[in-house]
Amino acid sequence: MEMTKTETQRPYTQVLGRLRAVGLRPTRQRLALAKLLFEGPDRHVTAEILHGEAQAASMRVSLATVYNTLHQFTAAGLLREIVVDSQRSYFDTNMTDHHHFFFVGTGELKDIPGDQVEVAGLPAPPPGMTVKRVEIVVRVENE
Repeated sequence: MEMTKTETQRPYTQVLGRLRAVGLRPTRQRLALAKLLFEGPDRHVTAEILHGEAQAASMRVSLATVYNTLHQFTAAGLLREIVVDSQRSYFDTNMTDHHHFFFVGTGELKDIPGDQVEVAGLPAPPPGMTVKRVEIVVRVENE
């Protein structure tokens, strides 16, 4: 049985390349957290969720380091921060054009494809500014 190139790569090759591509130094903690975030399907995580996953994987990392790393990844364009209320932010690994349903009762976020939302009547941006992105969070709850 022949192995493909990706099967023969070291465990951190993919995330190492991703960090280097955006100019982030691949520290041990960044690599470990990036592996949790980016190897697998797209997801929405809070710092607390990721911290719990790191602890479950026997990683020694503080919650403050998780927060700092998530914000560094966001600033570098690897994640998108979704603020659902003043107490809670999620970090989204899906960087495509899309929006979200926020389920108030469970705190879950679910993607809405970008082509399923139309924004009409967007005001002109202030002078010297351009619209970078429009993000919509649709809050839903049981009747």
